[in-house]
Amino acid sequence: MKPLRLVLAALLCAAPLSAVHAEDHGAYVPETDPLVVRKLEQWQDWKFGFMMHWGPYSQWGVVESWSICSEDVDWCKRPEGEPYVDYVKRYEQLPTTFNPVKFDPELWARIAKDAGTKYVVFTTKHHDGFAMFDTRQSDYRITAPNVPFHSNPRSNITKEVFDAFRAQDFGIGAYFSKPDWHSDDYWSPRWATPNRHNNYDTRKHPDLWKRFTDFTHAQVGELTSQYGPLDILWLDGGWVRPTDTMDNIAEGNAGVPWPQDIDMPGMAAMARKNQPGLIVVDRAVGGRYENYRTPEQKIPDQPLPYPWETCMTLGDSWSYTPNDNYKSSRSVVQMLVDVVAKGGNYLLNVGPDANGELPPVAVQRLHEIGTWMKVNGEAIYASRSVAPYRDGKFRYTRLKDGTVYALYLPDANEKKLPATLRIPGPAPVGGAEVKLLGDDARLAWRREGDTTVVEIPASLRKQTANAYAWAFRLPGAAPLAFEGSPAL
Repeated sequence: MKPLRLVLAALLCAAPLSAVHAEDHGAYVPETDPLVVRKLEQWQDWKFGFMMHWGPYSQWGVVESWSICSEDVDWCKRPEGEPYVDYVKRYEQLPTTFNPVKFDPELWARIAKDAGTKYVVFTTKHHDGFAMFDTRQSDYRITAPNVPFHSNPRSNITKEVFDAFRAQDFGIGAYFSKPDWHSDDYWSPRWATPNRHNNYDTRKHPDLWKRFTDFTHAQVGELTSQYGPLDILWLDGGWVRPTDTMDNIAEGNAGVPWPQDIDMPGMAAMARKNQPGLIVVDRAVGGRYENYRTPEQKIPDQPLPYPWETCMTLGDSWSYTPNDNYKSSRSVVQMLVDVVAKGGNYLLNVGPDANGELPPVAVQRLHEIGTWMKVNGEAIYASRSVAPYRDGKFRYTRLKDGTVYALYLPDANEKKLPATLRIPGPAPVGGAEVKLLGDDARLAWRREGDTTVVEIPASLRKQTANAYAWAFRLPGAAPLAFEGSPAL
């Protein structure tokens, strides 16, 4: 994944996970396993998730993994004047100085819960191949003897993270990179590594690819059998896929003609044997193993006809960067509202630093977001989209009992609600109590044509000033029940 400041470049250069293609690749294949369908429905109720990119690269404050990829694109840049081979050697030594002694997963979980998030997706292994779990398949791992943190009682970081978040009732998601640039069976030392793809023809060297496939399955098997209940297997590296599913997003800047078929049917079957009902997200590939789609750093213009999740950074970067440019709490809340109104989930990423701490500015933003969620969460959680989804400054959500919420997104200079608010669209049932969330006052309202006109008392306008968004409850404005996503 790439820094936000590079997204425009990514769109122009066919980046590996470019959000511009997120809705385009392959046909969505609805899941038929009733356990997975049920889990997807639960996941859609959670709405707001927390993601963390973390690894030895956090010591340098550089983009995760991509600086060791030799493609000539902005997010793969290295220091001027240093040969590529020398840089990679230095990068691969980062684990020998990685000692995040301030790692406190319980604190992370409390911060994420305070923010109002309901599930976590943690990077168990990124493209550089360093495992943040106690894998038996490789010595390039957090528990290896040459990693200073290996002697810490909490050295099996993935287990500690999952346990801490599970104790706070979070859904648990394991990010896992299908490509592994440290593996000699992916980037073989026999040949150069010109791009993100494996560097040999898998048709000529099926033995190498078979070993890599077995290695990948074994690591996924560890994660799904040794780390407690998992809800989501979040697979990245969408260019690792069969040739017949290749498109521009998978090929990147320099595609390869050979298949990189990782045997997703076998992997998914094994993972679901270990974790019945597991959601599998084979990002950017399409087909039956992409149970929901993940537009990156982008919110679609309209509702999508399948389950989806916008994944987005709180700062500019996915991984820790000193003095990162963090979004305002107001902008995050308004993006969350917009995503949920269109039927999606919102996965917000923060990168911990080299010591294992979440940056103070990010923690403050998360607390501010959570303060808004404590008042307005009933308009977000367990909701689905309802026409017209959005109208001007309004966004709409609905619950199973027929309640619709109209959420008003103010302009940057708009500090108070209007004295008279005109809400287009869904009509409350006659005699319903229309209320502003966070206040028990019953508001005077009437219908004028296709609009609900609500009078806002001066005292309430003053009391709720400077909110990031205001949510109005409109009872009975939708049918009494709804089905899941159209794709389900």
